Amino acid sequence: MWSRSRSQLPAIWGNDALVIPAIVSPQILLPHRPTILQIIPKLVTGGAERTVVEMCAAITGAGGRALVAAESGRMADAVRQAGGEIIDFPAATKNPARIAVNAGRLVDLVKSEKIDLLHARSRAPAWSALIAARRAGIPFVTTYHGAYSEKGVVKRLYNSVMARADRVIANSNYTARLIRMRYATPIERIAVIPRGIDPELFDPNTIASARIATLRAAWGLSADTRIVLHAARLTGWKGQRVVIDAAARLGLAFPGAAGSGPATVIILAGDAQGRDDYVREISERIKLHRLEAVVKLVGHVEDMPAAFATSWVTLVPSTEPEAFGRAAIEAQAAGSPVIAARLGAPPETVLALPDVAAGTETGWLVPPADADALASALAEALALTEQQHAVIAARARQHAIANFTLVRLQSDTLAVYDALLGTNLQSQFATVV
Repeated sequence: MWSRSRSQLPAIWGNDALVIPAIVSPQILLPHRPTILQIIPKLVTGGAERTVVEMCAAITGAGGRALVAAESGRMADAVRQAGGEIIDFPAATKNPARIAVNAGRLVDLVKSEKIDLLHARSRAPAWSALIAARRAGIPFVTTYHGAYSEKGVVKRLYNSVMARADRVIANSNYTARLIRMRYATPIERIAVIPRGIDPELFDPNTIASARIATLRAAWGLSADTRIVLHAARLTGWKGQRVVIDAAARLGLAFPGAAGSGPATVIILAGDAQGRDDYVREISERIKLHRLEAVVKLVGHVEDMPAAFATSWVTLVPSTEPEAFGRAAIEAQAAGSPVIAARLGAPPETVLALPDVAAGTETGWLVPPADADALASALAEALALTEQQHAVIAARARQHAIANFTLVRLQSDTLAVYDALLGTNLQSQFATVV
């Protein structure tokens, strides 16, 4: 039987891997195939949801069974393709009474499906999972995916569930510091595991030109148009307003201006997710600055590797802290340098002056919500020659694949499970990758 003392095992973040010592003895070895249930509100497009899919592949690849409790959505098929089993579950509810009911349902699932560990990736379902894990006597893991604003005592209490697990996975050093500052969570209960990318999936040399041509055609762009990409859901804190205002300041960098060089278009790629008022607001902002030919809202983009690979530069101008910011590493892996806000975790993923030596940078870091600074950095990026751009693009890819791989994320997360369960999922996974 699992013992709570095992949750106190130290986590050591080294240069190569997360090493979490596990105490394995006959009495805690599982008599069946390890079964992990991840719970998330809905299987829509997003960083947390994509990590659910990635861990389904890792769990099943290591010989375990991967269950996902969530409301269905766009990524349901991806979960199944990764070997995961979906349990239709009203995990998005924030109603306290429904959360309590969900906890009872999870306890029943633990018994009927022989679930060994619950892993929550969002606050509302984390409360149900915490209650269920304690009742069922099994380990509970959370991944702290967001910075989560804390306005008032009630919101702070609501957020605190993400730090109450037996092991808390932080997706960046910034997030780990935030957890410790807010909740005084002991460092031995926190495992820092950055998100990762598949180097082959984002290899610009293997992305077929036809994919890029299809994407450009869908956006109404010629082959020689320079693309500035902002890939994020349409919500205020992701910085679309700042991007539009920066574009307005650039004038000569855009189509129709004599001597401006290649035409440049800014692509705002992302779902509105029901935020129709915000879409109207930024559309009006584009019209106000007469940027209809310059800034394009293209909605959800399925082929993001191709989108990054065809982009001259990628923007991550968030006005609130990114707990990690997956777009920054995906863009770099695809050979697109990044301009990001110096806020939250991007300073951990984007190498920029003056933090690093000249000739080692992979992008630019600018003050958040500063359209002038963003415009200045963007002008500098657009002024690069093809050769200069190729050099920084190659450096960006090398940086991303050296430090932020999907295999590392998967392996290190399996190590967290092993430490709590006494299993050998991590070593089993190593034999199949």
